[in-house]
Amino acid sequence: MTTHTTAIETQAEPRAGWRGWTALAVLMLPVLLVSVDNTILNFALPAISRDLEPSSAEQLWIIDAYSLVLAGLLVTMGSFGDRVGRRRILLIGAVGFTLVSVLAVFAPTAGWLIAARAAMGLFGACLMPSTMSLLRSIFPNRDQRRVAVAIWAGMFSAGAALGPIAGGFLIEHLPWQSVFLLAVPVLVVLLVLAPVFVPESRDPHPAPVDVVSIALSMLALGPIAFGIKEIAVHGWAGALPVVIGVVFAWLFVRRQLRASAPMLDMALFRRWGFTGSLLVNLFSVIALVGFLYFASQHLQLIVGLSPMAAGIALVPGMLLSIAGGLAVTPIARRHSAAVVVPACLTLALAGYLVVAFSGAHDLWLIVIAFTLLGAGVGAAETVSGELILANAPAAKAGAASAVSETAYELGAVLGTSILGGILTAGYRSTLAVPAGVPDDLAAHARETLAGAMNAADTLGGEVGRALRDAAAAAFDGGVALTAFIGAGLVVLSGVIAATTLGRRR
Repeated sequence: MTTHTTAIETQAEPRAGWRGWTALAVLMLPVLLVSVDNTILNFALPAISRDLEPSSAEQLWIIDAYSLVLAGLLVTMGSFGDRVGRRRILLIGAVGFTLVSVLAVFAPTAGWLIAARAAMGLFGACLMPSTMSLLRSIFPNRDQRRVAVAIWAGMFSAGAALGPIAGGFLIEHLPWQSVFLLAVPVLVVLLVLAPVFVPESRDPHPAPVDVVSIALSMLALGPIAFGIKEIAVHGWAGALPVVIGVVFAWLFVRRQLRASAPMLDMALFRRWGFTGSLLVNLFSVIALVGFLYFASQHLQLIVGLSPMAAGIALVPGMLLSIAGGLAVTPIARRHSAAVVVPACLTLALAGYLVVAFSGAHDLWLIVIAFTLLGAGVGAAETVSGELILANAPAAKAGAASAVSETAYELGAVLGTSILGGILTAGYRSTLAVPAGVPDDLAAHARETLAGAMNAADTLGGEVGRALRDAAAAAFDGGVALTAFIGAGLVVLSGVIAATTLGRRR
């Protein structure tokens, strides 16, 4: 009876025409950009490290400042989009992101670059919730929306694939600053086409702007993400920000439950399909980004590949991520998400176990492992992403999409901070600096793998080779430990999917 009713409802929903699909193509531009921005710096990091000489903490901040700020503001910007117009917020984000990207080109220090990345996070928070929430209004027909979400997820993966290749090409032929200029042509095209093809949408009955809730959401998400990063790098001494963030999160939830027109409808989280899908996305992204963090450094600094060649080595995994998202769409129509998502994540688990048991010594093993990981995560996130939209009322699509994007971006932060922090700790604890290395170069070697390789190049000779071998052995030992933890996250994600997503197709 339920299946029959659902089929009738699906047929009654209006179907989008060519303008809807054109709008989807336009909305994929910011998705592509933000995804590229998440991975391009992983491959530019060795060049940045050689030029700006950041500490290990600054190195992580260069990657994570963007995601950290973006995660803290996504709920706020998603709520603003529901009120003032999702397309309007999208265009504001595009203008700001373009200007800040140009400023990042002139970064003379690591601190400047971190500040620019944080500003990109501010405007990126305007871009991402708008793209997914607009899909909810452009494609009211759920079958069409499922395909649109698969394309959205595929474009996110395509951007992750394009980032290393484009970044590698630019770094080989131009200074590393050129990677930030990729945003300019993409966003100029968006600013021209979005007003023509993307329809405006908003909540027809918006609540008044709640400044207190906005402040509480930022004070909750920002310190939590920052604190987890600090714990990963410095141990439990960095736990205070997490405690502060949890307190503000409790105050935020309490205010939303008591408000007559809350900024974020907490009733969404009582829907197991919504909450379970969010957690699946969170842990899957942590596993995916964490893998990219150590794989990009291993391929360049240990295997010796150029940045572009290292990016190309990971292309099969990214392509399988796109293909997995599209291939799972017809399967998800016929089978329960509680079965489909864990089955997809089994592939991702196999990818991490390949690295955990065999190490990262062989280039082809890394390629195979990331191919399995990409295919599994891409397929799982397509199903869970569509369930998030399906469980949210159309009028609250912006806020629901913002929560979904918060899970993505927190996953990106935690992928580098938790798995990257564990990898860094393992590297430092096992690195045996050979005799004959001067104290100043030894200090650089203990900071990061890039610092060790730079020190080895400076020394040369037998001592340089010995330092290079010692650093490679310490790093690969940390990779094995990190891979086991990544496998555990994938298992946790599969268990959550099996127990929360229910029998609904």
